[in-house]
Amino acid sequence: MRLGDLERAIMEVLWHHPDGLLAREVADRLPSSPAATTVLTVLDRLTRKQLVTRTKQGRAHRYAPMASKEAFLATAMHTALVEADDPDAVLSHFVGSVSEEETALLRRALTQVDRDHSEGPEVGES
Repeated sequence: MRLGDLERAIMEVLWHHPDGLLAREVADRLPSSPAATTVLTVLDRLTRKQLVTRTKQGRAHRYAPMASKEAFLATAMHTALVEADDPDAVLSHFVGSVSEEETALLRRALTQVDRDHSEGPEVGES
């Protein structure tokens, strides 16, 4: 899911405050100083996109991210792969574009996934 500039900025604020903030608190933390009504409009849009939860707190609402930044980005990466006409080509291009350090991270992640799969439940366990 693509985010606009202000949506991304608001999500960055919320990811740094996972317990949530009031709309005016979000607005106060944004470097661009948008109007509070603009922030409310974007928070409502993020709520409809199911990226943010909204909880009544007195006369206001507290907004919190539904998932961590890492989980959001992982979902975005998976969506891009699933939507690709040629996932092999997409993965090849991606792997070819990463640094040596990122390649090492990928190798470690794949090794961990392999370990997790090989250490699955015993026969008869669920």
